[in-house]
Amino acid sequence: MDRYAVAGNPVEHSQSPFIHAMFAQATGQALVYERLLCPLDAFADTVRRFADEGGRGCNVTVPFKFGAFRLAARHTGRAALAEAVNTLRFDAGGWLGDNTDGAGLVQDIERHAACPLAGRRLLVIGAGGAAAGALGPLLEARPAEVCIANRTLDKAQALAQRHAPLAATHGVALHARPLAAAGAAYDVVVNASASSMQGAPVPVDAAVLRPGTLALDMMYGAAARPFMAWAEAHGAVGRDGLGMLVEQAAESFALWRGVRPDTVPVLAALRLRLREAAR
Repeated sequence: MDRYAVAGNPVEHSQSPFIHAMFAQATGQALVYERLLCPLDAFADTVRRFADEGGRGCNVTVPFKFGAFRLAARHTGRAALAEAVNTLRFDAGGWLGDNTDGAGLVQDIERHAACPLAGRRLLVIGAGGAAAGALGPLLEARPAEVCIANRTLDKAQALAQRHAPLAATHGVALHARPLAAAGAAYDVVVNASASSMQGAPVPVDAAVLRPGTLALDMMYGAAARPFMAWAEAHGAVGRDGLGMLVEQAAESFALWRGVRPDTVPVLAALRLRLREAAR
């Protein structure tokens, strides 16, 4: 059967094999999906070996999304804009790199969280690979404003500058701010920083929230709980990144297999699986 994998370090926690097994069963696709642990100094060699052994493609997680961008001979438009890749397809004429993170995030916010983004004020915390992957699709959803807040202001400004033409095309006010002056009362706050994964405090003041703000952490499970608890303590609606995980996986599956699976039953099954595992 065709082989796919999630490549990262660490990778043993990944729920992607469960997700793609459900997708394959639902769509009648014959494939296997594995975990591919990549040494920090041998990501490229590990992925190439997997491809040489018959792999057809892989998802890429932290900390290798920028390295995956360099491995791809061709890029989709959203991957080229992000300069980061989370999905590789091993085409014979040269590997294709895509970034499905942002599309997955928008799908989750608008479909599962029932929060249309058009006309809203958005705050994105962080300016690394996760934020870069999310920003393009967020702008295409036509919010009124997107602010990127980051500890290193220069990095946020560079990300905003790269996306400025897209923001202008869609009529979105796009700007960058330091974390200490991130602004106030946003409609949607997305934590794309590494703070939750590192167990660090929430990096912005609670003034960024208002009652009813959708506050989404891209992490899920135990890592996302402190951010969600912080948001809910200030009257916001906390949400983890599990829906985004499932939706971005569906985008990857469609790139590989030519069919986009239904995500609703998979997300429900995954939430149940994690609740039972936490008991």
